[in-house]
Parts: sequence; structure tokens; C-alpha cells
Amino acid sequence: MSTVDDVVARLAQHRTLGSAPRHELAWLATHGTTQQVPMGRALRDEPFVSDSMVAVLSGRITITVDRGLGPRKVMEWGPGDITGNLPYSRMTRPPGEPTTEEACDIFRVHRDHFPEMIRECPVVTTTLVHLMLDRVRRFTSSDLQDEKMMSLGKLSAGLAHELNNPASAAARTGKLLAAALIPLEEASRNLGAARLTDEQTALVTRLRGTCASEIPSLSPIDRADREEALTQWLERRGIEPGHANTLVDTALALSDLDNLAAQLDVDTLRLVVTFLAADCAARSMAAELQRAAGRIHTLVAAIKRFTYMDRTMVPEPVALSESLTDSVTLLLHKARRQSVTVSLNIDPSLPRVLAIGGDLNQIWTNLIDNAIDALPGGGEVTITAVPRPGFIIVSVLDNGPGIPEAIRGRIFDPFFTTKPVGQGTGLGLDIARQLIRRNGGDIDVQSRPGRTEFQVTLPVAAPTLK
Repeated sequence: MSTVDDVVARLAQHRTLGSAPRHELAWLATHGTTQQVPMGRALRDEPFVSDSMVAVLSGRITITVDRGLGPRKVMEWGPGDITGNLPYSRMTRPPGEPTTEEACDIFRVHRDHFPEMIRECPVVTTTLVHLMLDRVRRFTSSDLQDEKMMSLGKLSAGLAHELNNPASAAARTGKLLAAALIPLEEASRNLGAARLTDEQTALVTRLRGTCASEIPSLSPIDRADREEALTQWLERRGIEPGHANTLVDTALALSDLDNLAAQLDVDTLRLVVTFLAADCAARSMAAELQRAAGRIHTLVAAIKRFTYMDRTMVPEPVALSESLTDSVTLLLHKARRQSVTVSLNIDPSLPRVLAIGGDLNQIWTNLIDNAIDALPGGGEVTITAVPRPGFIIVSVLDNGPGIPEAIRGRIFDPFFTTKPVGQGTGLGLDIARQLIRRNGGDIDVQSRPGRTEFQVTLPVAAPTLK
């Protein structure tokens, strides 16, 4: 048996190529070569990986990708599989690190033969094109998953910080509130023993409501003046002056205290003011506890909506104001750390867009995160949305140095990044564009020094019938 006949026989047993007509296998055999590759060989710089169609006859080849999360195997080829360059593919280098896990026998056809192969081997060509499409889908799915995980990783540090502040405040305030209830109970018992008249009781009840009312924030000077005035008022009447520190942030006015003093004797006045101060302190701590818990609830709700937990990933009407607000909320910590101001100007009454909610959150995170990264020394990011017939245009604008014209045409290319090694995958904008197009939209960028604007156009959802 000749060498060509031997190769044809091996190709006929190949799972992917074996069903091709015999004359096409013969053409492959006369235009390709066989090669043995030892186990453990790193193939990234081997020419045949990027310049030839490679049929694996025996052995195993794997490809791993590290996009900041550690090496991860994304694809594997064994006997009967096809890898390398394929007809109509634009691949110039493998998107990862291919390695032989087992010693391999391969058969390869150089891409210079592809034009003739397309003419002479239509069945093989069709098979290879389908393989290429499947490979693109698998790599795209892997890229998207990695980018989502990296985005969540970026957000997790900021989210942990954002949650830690209100959680610590809630724990601290809860402890203080428990301690504050002791003097409040004592003051309540003493006040009950004073046997106030109905008129006096009504006055104390009204002043308790005044204590609970919030007042506008005072400047440091105004607050110091008010505290000093309260301290002097208390000292003149022999009442603990430390109560001024509690009463200073309430709506209780000196005229209220004067009215109280006019209706009570000195001893009863002392009991009432002590009770009011203890009551105001407890109410203030309860309000602080409520604010801290509310902040935690807001953050948890934002991350739940952001990840679309318990939701199917299908297009549905999505409120842009909510989607964008959640993304900004989860990136605020990073923005503050870099002295970046993020302004969100979205009309809540805008029509909803028809999209996959999780996709939108990924899009906004990538664009806003990039805008913040473009302002390492501080600056402004402005997010707006305007309606157009049948569409909504969302703009993410920053006042950074701009995108150099020399690379502007490459920013959407997979794996292209201007960030230092380990700080960017080069997939963010590519993934954003894929997701935008998957949702029937488009993206455009305009940039000059001091103004870079990404515009995302999305279709409006059809109004629901009532």
C-alpha cells in the first residue's frame, strides 16, 4: 500500500472526515502531511496551529485560557476531531494555550491549499465550516461566562465594602440602642411617678413628636452655636448639660423648652427634659439603624436584580432607569476611590426596552467600568438616555483623554486592550457589542480629548395591552 493510500485509509476512519467521498480524502492525502507531536508540547507558537487545518488521528490536545481567573480548560480535541485553522476562519493565533496532553499523530493541510480544497472537496469544506461555527459559539460562550465572572469579581470587592459600612453601623447602633433603653426606662418610670396633669402630658407628647422630626443639616458653626445655647439653657435650670448633645440634632426649639419651663416646677422640668433627651437618643439610634438596614436592603436588591436571580434569560420589557441605577450602585465604590463623579440622568417614564435583563446589566457594567478606568486621576462620567422613534439611545460619556485615533478602530476586537497585563482581558467591549446585537441593538463610539461617548441603541418594547 502506498503512503497516500495509507493516509486515505486513516482518514476514512476519522470520525469527522471519514464520511467524505473517497476522491476528496485522496485529495487531502496528496496535499497534506502527517506529523507526530510529543506529549507536553506547548503548541501556541507552532506554525501548524494557526496556518493549517489539523486532523487529530491519535492522542489529545487541550486549550486553556487565563483571563484573570486562573487557567481554565475551554476545549479539547481527541482522535477524530479537527482543530487549527479552517476555511474562512480569520484566526491568526489560538485564543489560549494549546498543549498536547498525550503524544499525538496529526494530519495537516496548509491554508495555502484552502482555495483549491474549497473547489475540489465541497463535502469536506462544508463539514469544516460547520465545525468552525460550532467552535466560535463555544469560545464565545466561554468568553461571555469568563467576562461575567470577572465583572462580578470586580464588583464583589466594592460590594463588600459598601455592605460593610452599613452593616458595621447597624451592629454598632444596635449595641448603643440596647444600652440607651436603660436610661429611657428609668426616665419613663420617674416621669410616671411625677403624675403630670393631662395638659402637661399632652405638651410632653407633642414635644416627643417634635424630637422625632428631622431638621435640615446644620453647618458646623450653626450646630456649635445651637449646642452652646442649649447647654446654657440647661445649666441655668440645674439640668444635666450633656443632654444638649442629644437635643442639638432635633427640631426642639428653645421656645419649646421655655414653654415647658413655664408650666412645670424645677424638679418636674428636670424629669421631663431627662425623659425627652433619653427618648430622642433612642429614636435617633433607631432611625440610624433603619437607615443602615435600608442601605443593606438596597444593595442586596441591586445585586439580585443585576444578576437576574430567579429569572429566565429571555427578552422582556426592561426599565432602563432601574437597570442603569443598579449598575451604577455597584460601581460607586470604585468611582469614589478614583475621585470620579458618576451622574445618572434617566427619566423613569422612558418606555421600556425589549432585552434580556442580565445582558443589559453586563453591557452597562462594561461601559461604565471602562469610563471610570479612563479617569485614573478623577473626572466625570455622565449617563443619559433619550427616546427616538422605536428606540432608546443610552449614552455613557466621560471627560477623559479620549481614545487615540490609531487604535479607535480596534477597540471592539477580541483580546485587544490597552490596560497592563493582568488588568484587562480585551473582551469587555467585544462582549458588550455581542450582547447589544443579540438584543437587536447597536453601539457607536465618538472620541476626542476631553470627551468619549459610547452610544447604545436598543429597541423599545411593544406596549402591553390592558
